[in-house]
Amino acid sequence: MVKIRVGFGFDVHCLVEGRELWLGGIRLDHDKGLLGHSDADVLIHALCDAILGAANMRDIGYHFPDTSEQFHNIDSKILLAETMKLVRAKGYEFGNADITVCAERPKLKGHIPEMQECLARVMGIDVDDLSIKATTTEKLGFTGREEGISAYATVLLEKNVP
Repeated sequence: MVKIRVGFGFDVHCLVEGRELWLGGIRLDHDKGLLGHSDADVLIHALCDAILGAANMRDIGYHFPDTSEQFHNIDSKILLAETMKLVRAKGYEFGNADITVCAERPKLKGHIPEMQECLARVMGIDVDDLSIKATTTEKLGFTGREEGISAYATVLLEKNVP
């Protein structure tokens, strides 16, 4: 029998000058970057929260606290790889993810295949199991004013049980 579990993740970070913009594990050319203790990759952070949530293992801040110097300016791909190790140690395997990133700029559509390939490699999964979509908020709210970027992720985990 296969047990399936669903998890949901959300993250948001403020856009500021003087930081690189990392999204979906890749560096994007933009005049601002996301502010955070790590590289502030909202897509990866939402994905990690969804994965951990599906396995009932709390959230990214519990496992990788922003009060720890160990995680200061860390590449979020490292956090994603560690998250995959944690859930696999609990007997779960990744099924699929559906992720939406909300940003007015930069336009993300052309970068999505590279993001999918990068994350699939880090996670040890098939690229076809990772859906990434981009949208704007039609100039509404903090995203529309280009004050920040947010991401939402839904994940399915599977576990073989006797």
